This record gives sequence, structure tokens and C-alpha cells, in this order.
Amino acid sequence: MTNPLLDTPSSQLPAFDRIRPEHVSPAVDELLAQAGTALERAVGPEVPADYDAMSAVLDVATERLGRSWGAVGHLNHVADTPELRAAYNENLPKVTEFYTRLGADERLYAKYKAIAQSPAAAELSTPRRKALSNAMRDFVLSGAELQGAAKERFAQIQERLAELSQKYSEHVLDATDKFALYASEEQLDGVPEDVKAAARAAAQAESKDGHKITLHFPSYFPVMQYGTNRELRRQLYTAYATRASEQGPAERDNSALMTEILQLRQEEAELLGYRSFAELSLVPKMADSPQQVVDFLRDLARRARPYAEKDLQELREFAAKELDLPDLQAWDAAFASEKLKEARYAFSDQEVKQYFTEPKVLEGLFRIIETLFEVAIRPDQAPTWNPDVRFFRVERGGQLIAQFYLDPYARPGKRPGAWMDDVRGRWQRPEGGLQTPVAHLVCNFAPPVGGKPALLTHDDVITLFHEFGHGLHHMLTQVADLGVSGISGVEWDAVELPSQFMENFAWEWEVVQRLTAHVDTGEPLPRALYDKMLAAKNFQSGMATLRQVEFALFDMRIHSEAGAPQRIQQILDEVRQEVAVLIPPSFNRFQHAFSHIFAGGYSAGYYSYKWAEVLSADAWSAFEEAGVFDTETGRRLRREILEAGGSRPAMDSFKAFRGREPQIDALLRHQGMAG
Repeated sequence: MTNPLLDTPSSQLPAFDRIRPEHVSPAVDELLAQAGTALERAVGPEVPADYDAMSAVLDVATERLGRSWGAVGHLNHVADTPELRAAYNENLPKVTEFYTRLGADERLYAKYKAIAQSPAAAELSTPRRKALSNAMRDFVLSGAELQGAAKERFAQIQERLAELSQKYSEHVLDATDKFALYASEEQLDGVPEDVKAAARAAAQAESKDGHKITLHFPSYFPVMQYGTNRELRRQLYTAYATRASEQGPAERDNSALMTEILQLRQEEAELLGYRSFAELSLVPKMADSPQQVVDFLRDLARRARPYAEKDLQELREFAAKELDLPDLQAWDAAFASEKLKEARYAFSDQEVKQYFTEPKVLEGLFRIIETLFEVAIRPDQAPTWNPDVRFFRVERGGQLIAQFYLDPYARPGKRPGAWMDDVRGRWQRPEGGLQTPVAHLVCNFAPPVGGKPALLTHDDVITLFHEFGHGLHHMLTQVADLGVSGISGVEWDAVELPSQFMENFAWEWEVVQRLTAHVDTGEPLPRALYDKMLAAKNFQSGMATLRQVEFALFDMRIHSEAGAPQRIQQILDEVRQEVAVLIPPSFNRFQHAFSHIFAGGYSAGYYSYKWAEVLSADAWSAFEEAGVFDTETGRRLRREILEAGGSRPAMDSFKAFRGREPQIDALLRHQGMAG
């Protein structure tokens, strides 16, 4: 039997349809052995201290390992089964151990130092010089200068952190998957028909009566937003807000994991000579210090607070007067907000959703990308992990530049949220040939029901555009050095620039016309309805801004304050007292499912959403000035930001595009908080 994780040549895509749990261990062992041999060769005398020579030996082996392990990790995210999970967890420590050893190998570090100090280094291309300087920095951050017991302890920490993050993530997935509530027709009063139809079908599939409501967002949120049954909303909110906490089954409680994760991160930072994990985390980012980030967040909170207080006051008054809810609770907020929005702007999200059919939205999105970035997107063929997954190619002038998988719908065994991940990066391979980039674009939309196409809310549309922004950053790069092509090597707090930039298109009339066709009549969205949406665009933007500041400030504080691991809830409570206007109930355990920072790479980096929003709003202003589809501005954005990837500092790329440093005014204006 051939192993698809081993027998797929580098030029081919992963055989997702053939990868089985039993393939994982043999493949990982074989690839680790090859990578280990390559490492010994690379540090030995036969391989000179030369960029290309090192790349030909070491990068080829580690890229192969990374690509196969990436395929396994991806399946673990989108097609989780007990068998696959067991295989993934069995191999995670081995893979972590290898990468930790690689990053901390002082012989390898010495070899790279020799490359950096050689006369030939001055001759290297700009992207290569950047990749080399990143590599030198990363050796230090990976413990290459540590000795003896400190080095050993550093490696133990990396392995344990990988294990804890994976467990945290599994607890969130399991707590989300395991909950179900079977509601009657009467209990679902107010809930949209398509949501009820999907819930009914889900119950019937299990030979159960009623409607199956789960904590997956397309099922959970419409009930919170439209359901008139307050008790049902309270039950669902409570289940959602206490996922993976001490209020559920002990085997899925993330409390102890969070404490240990924070303790280990702090210990890691101290081993490397930093006062806190936040300081360590910011070394490769744009922001200079935790204090600078905290000041930025508090400044934003100060500017948004008057708007947020007004938002909440209006909501409370409306709920008391119109909805007979004098004591507005957390489980009433989405419902009351939707009703207030409908009353004020005379439309509902449900009404809008009928116009955004998935095929039409994709067609419109592809056309924008084709127009603005001078490419063509075509359907393509590749093995997938689920029948709903589609595959596309991106071409320019008939030449293939990139490909991507699109996995749009929520389903059991798939992690919540939306994300872009890379399958492989753009790379001029040392053995010859240009490897083109391939991306995963993953969302969790409600699947089609009753023979009609899937319907997207406008928020779903924005999410899709957001993930495509990340995808474009990865796919349109013109840099061919692995460490700095696409989003590789881009400062984490600038990574959201293209994604948040793309969201703006979903608000433009000339774009919306192309994205919409009513599911029953095929009519585009009426201008009058669009005008109402636009009027409502900044509805509660003050509250939304403070919510993001709350998450970011909590993240920065737990990663920078002494004693934080024992005070997680207390710090969250303090942050809420400082910035939130609507304080959640005391049983709310948001932090237990905050996967971004405990399992997703945003630790001491969640602020980057707001930080990059300043960049993206300012970048969008250039299009407002020149015209939304101005090809020259699109070309400049592509050339200076998307194509440049991580080959130079993000601030240099931004200035090359905009001609100056970013300004916060554009963000405040876009969110209706200027003046």
C-alpha cells in the first residue's frame, strides 16, 4: 500500500481523499528521519556556508515535512475524527521536538552567521537578505543561544505548549459539537424559515422530533438574533458562553490549561531574557512595546466610549419601551439590537440574506479580484476532503500563479470560525522549477437547504472577502524565497491589512449590485435596501470597537502582568470594568473558548486586528480618492503590498503604497466615530 503523505511529489497537491489516520505515523517518522539527516548534512563540512547550498539540503527536506504535516493538521481542523485526532496527537510531540531542535541548533546558527558575515551576503537579493536577517533573529528567539539545562527546559516548554494548545482547541470543538437542544416549532417563534428548515433536517437525520439547535454559529446565532423565546435564548447563551469551562464536563474544562499555558509562556520569555511573554511576542512585530500597544488600545477606547455609551442607552430604552425588556440581559442583546436596527432602518439581516446567494457572491467577488489585480480565476481539479469543497486556479496572461481550496460550510468535526491557511508557498525550488502558492480558504456558513443555493448574511459576505484578502496576500506574491514569500515573514500586526482592506468592497453599491440576485426572483438588491444597509453600517460601531479593545487589552494584560496566570478571570473582569459598556453575566467564560490567543497564534497579538485596521482603512482611502475600481491604484496595492510579501518591513510597504505613514483618522471616519 502506498502512503499518500509520502508518495505525492512536491509538484503535486496533497491527496486529501486518500490520507487515512494509519498513514500519519509512518509518514511522519520517515519525513522526520529525512529532515534529521538533512540537518546533520547541512551543519557538516560537506555543505558550504552558502545560501543556495544550505537551501538545497535543508529547506527541501523541512519544506516536505512541513507540507505533509500541514495536510494532516488541516484535516484535523476540518474533518476531525477520533482516529485522526489520535494519530495527530501521537505525532505532534515528535514534530514539535524536531522544529524546536532545528530552531535552537547552535551548529546551524553558526553556519547561518557565517553566511550572513560572508562577502557574498552583500550580493544577495533584497528578499534573501530579509529572509536571512529574520532567520538570525528567529534563532535567538528559538533558544539557539541558550546552553545546557536552560536549552533543555526551553525544548520541554515548546513540546508542552504544543500539546496544551491542541487540547484547548479540542475542548472548544468538542464542547461546541456535543451540545444540542431540540426545540419545538413554537419555541422557535421569530426564527427565519431557512434556519428552521436546516434545524428540522438535522433532527430528522437523527430520527428525532422537533428542530436541532447547536452551538455552531449558523444554527446558534439566528436564534439569538430573531428568536422571541427569551428562555430559549438564555439557555443557548449560557451553553455558548460557558463552553469548555468548569461549568461543563470536567474533561472539557480549559481552566487549568490556560493557567499552565500562561505560566509556560512567561517562563519561555524569561529564559530568553525578556520580562514578559508580551515583550517576546512583539520582537518580530511592528509595535515596539506592550506599553505602546496598551496606550494605543486605551486611546481607541477613549475615542469610542461616547459612541458606545450612546449605543447602549438607545438599546436599553428601546428594549424597555418596545420589547418589554426593562432589564436587558446578555442573551437579549443580539435580539434587541436586531429589532432596533429593523425599527430604525426598516430592514432585517434576514431580508438582505435572500439576495446574497453563494454562487452570485462568489462570481461577484472573483470579478472584483480579476478586475483590480489583473488575474483570471477558473475552476480547477484536485482531490478534496469533503464533497462541498471546491478548487480553483488563479492565472495571469494564461500563466498559472496560484490555486486555492474553498471549504464554505459548517459541519460537525470542523472547527468554528473562518481562516486562511497555506498548503504551500511560492518558491524558486533549489532543484529547479517555480513552485506556485496554494491556499486553504475555510468558512463556516450555513449549507444550502431545500434544493436552493446557500444564502449568506451580509456579515458572511464580509467574512468571505476578509479571508480572500489573506488568500490574495499569500497567492499574488512575486517573492520566490520561502521565508518571505506571501504572508511569511510579514509582521503579525500587519497581516490583517489585505484582509480588512477587502471587506470594504462588500459595502460599495457598484460591487453589491454584482454580488446579489434574489434566491427566488433573481432580482439584484434594490437600491433603497442598500441605502438602509449603508445607513446601518456603523450601527453600534462604538460598542463593537470597545468589544475588540476588551479582547485585545485582556490578551495583552494576561501576557505582560506578573501573577496573571492565577488571575485570568480577575483581569478579564478589570478590563471589562475599564472598557466595556455592557458587562456580561458573572458566569460568562469567554476566555475558555478564546482560541485565537490560547491555540491560534494571536497570543499577545490580538491587538493586531485593530492595529492593522488603521492601515487597511487608510489604504482604502486611496481607493476612495481614485475610484473603487481604479486599476492604477489596484496595481500599486498589488505591487507594493501583496506582491512584496514579507520581503521588507510592512511600514516600508505601506509607505510605498500610500506615500506616507498611516493615520488613525480614516479608521474613525469609516466607523462613524470621527469628530
